[in-house]
Amino acid sequence: MKNVTDSFVSLGHWPSAGGFGFNTDILATNPINLSVVLGVLIFFGKGVYNLLSLSDLLDNRKQRILNTIRNSEELREGAIEQLEKARARLRKVEMEADQYRVNGYSEIEREKLNLINSTYNTLEQLENYKNETIHFEQQRAINQVRQRVLQQALQGALGTINSCLNKELHLRTISANIGMFGSMKEIRNN
Repeated sequence: MKNVTDSFVSLGHWPSAGGFGFNTDILATNPINLSVVLGVLIFFGKGVYNLLSLSDLLDNRKQRILNTIRNSEELREGAIEQLEKARARLRKVEMEADQYRVNGYSEIEREKLNLINSTYNTLEQLENYKNETIHFEQQRAINQVRQRVLQQALQGALGTINSCLNKELHLRTISANIGMFGSMKEIRNN
């Protein structure tokens, strides 16, 4: 510290030739000049302190920004990884959905064909039953008509026979019929 004071003292002993110089005599200096010099020193000293503080603030801010960027990069990488996983799951689900869709369509087509075949078989069976029923009803109707015709023919024949036959002719016809039945019986037995 003594060297700093000596340098000011030596500055004070310079010859003043209307130039600038320092007056080291405290009592001879103007208090206004001293306050200005002190104010300038304080102002610039504070600025230097503030500059040091500002550089610390800037360094801290830079570190926070770098940390934020690093964290953002890590989050971005994590998000990209999750996005890739989600895309892979989506592709897998889409493939499964396509497979279900294809299987569903083929199953629907198979069921449709089975239903068509089953319906066709049922209709064919119903058509056969209908035809059999119609044939049976036709045969029954034919048989009924035959029986009725035969019955009417027999009634007409009996009526004709009864009107044309007398007792003797009647007995002869019965004897002839009994003879025919006897001969038919003998033929069957042989």
